Amino acid sequence: MATKIYIVYYSTWGHVATLAEEIKKGAESVPGVEVTIWLVPETLPEDVLGKMHAAPWREDHSVITARQLAEADGILFGFPTRFGMMAAQMKAFFDSTGGLWQEQSLAGKPAGVFFTTGTQGGGQETTALTAVTQLTHHGMLFVPVGYTHGAGMFAMDEVKGGSPYGAGTFAGADGSRVPSDAELALAAHQGKYFAGIAKKFKAV
Repeated sequence: MATKIYIVYYSTWGHVATLAEEIKKGAESVPGVEVTIWLVPETLPEDVLGKMHAAPWREDHSVITARQLAEADGILFGFPTRFGMMAAQMKAFFDSTGGLWQEQSLAGKPAGVFFTTGTQGGGQETTALTAVTQLTHHGMLFVPVGYTHGAGMFAMDEVKGGSPYGAGTFAGADGSRVPSDAELALAAHQGKYFAGIAKKFKAV
């Protein structure tokens, strides 16, 4: 049977959605892996989103329910940063997983994170670190990308998001910056690396 990878994300201006698509490409390059991208439910009303100039939702990405998480063999969670932590929409989704926690339905499943911030000092690492608490309480196995992407992770010739914790991008203070080639490459690598690990766990 195929190893099921779920990419579960929230995106305001589309940056996290772009990373999710790139991660999917990387994960799908691993034979025997099946990848589905999911959205978490929105918590803001349409008029507020309009004032924020939020990007339209991807119609090809269905909204997930908490119960569906249990179907996956491995899950990558993506979200923008709000004051150094995950956005409230993703936190609300995690808050809805109490039933899964009670049943230990996610215990032992590999999980990873990816993220976006507005600026370089916007909290990419603190967002990842605080997200780990959600995974820990479920007994999930955090799979960081580490420095497995090679020498490019040490390069200092350009501004780029991402870290050993996971893929990342900078949106810019006004949301106008798009993910760079280097950021997309790390995202694809994370997908491939994570899928390989999830496949090994499923085979055990």
